[in-house]
Amino acid sequence: MSQVGLRRIIFTLVALFLAGPLVVVAGVSVNEKQSLTFPPQGFSLNWYYQIFADDGWRAALINSVTLAAASAAIAVLMALPLSWFLWRRIAPWANIFRLLGVAPFILPPVITALGFLTFWATVGAYGQAWTAAISHAIFFITLPLVTLSLGFASIDRSLVEAAATMGGNDRTILRTVVLPLILPYLISGFAFAFVLSLNEYIIAYMTVGFTMETLPIKIFNALRYGYTPIMASVSVFFVLLAAIIFGLIARFGDLPKLLGALSGGGK
Repeated sequence: MSQVGLRRIIFTLVALFLAGPLVVVAGVSVNEKQSLTFPPQGFSLNWYYQIFADDGWRAALINSVTLAAASAAIAVLMALPLSWFLWRRIAPWANIFRLLGVAPFILPPVITALGFLTFWATVGAYGQAWTAAISHAIFFITLPLVTLSLGFASIDRSLVEAAATMGGNDRTILRTVVLPLILPYLISGFAFAFVLSLNEYIIAYMTVGFTMETLPIKIFNALRYGYTPIMASVSVFFVLLAAIIFGLIARFGDLPKLLGALSGGGK
């Protein structure tokens, strides 16, 4: 057997191993009966319908989407001026700010969550929905910071110099030259932060877990009353939503550049 054939077999086995749990969960989510059995006993999409029909699950879905959108927007708003500053100020000491930007993502989530819990409880804001949005934004700022840094690195500086020669100030250059060029990276940073915030459990639970249920919190709370296929349908819904978002990024953005493989002009 050739090495190419052996590699294909290995990659196929690895893919099947990784896809196995998802296949099982997807099978459980279409069970006709209220049981976590695989292969499924009958076929029904009722459990997907319950995500939107049941008041508790629908409220959790709205909370999750709202929290994810707010935290992703805040993360982008924080990452944009920081990445702009790091691109304009080429100096060794400027990397300190980049390190501060990625530090929350490096720490274990439970440590970061305990830090947020202590801080919000100390200032008397524990349990407020906006504290979870800010906490998620700080934790996931690394993602838009990385994508925006790649976007700024791909800009030909001669374009900025030409705009400055034509009399444009920093604000005008940012609005008319820089932002249109980094827009795909800005959108991708928002999308990455949105998807991860949508699935995050520990920080949300530590900050607003007793006052607001997101879908991950709802799943864990529902486990107290037994297992139902609706938990599997929510999991599949999360996977499909993430696949659609990342698929759109791959379709309308330059995915190799977003992954750091800059083309020859960006090196």
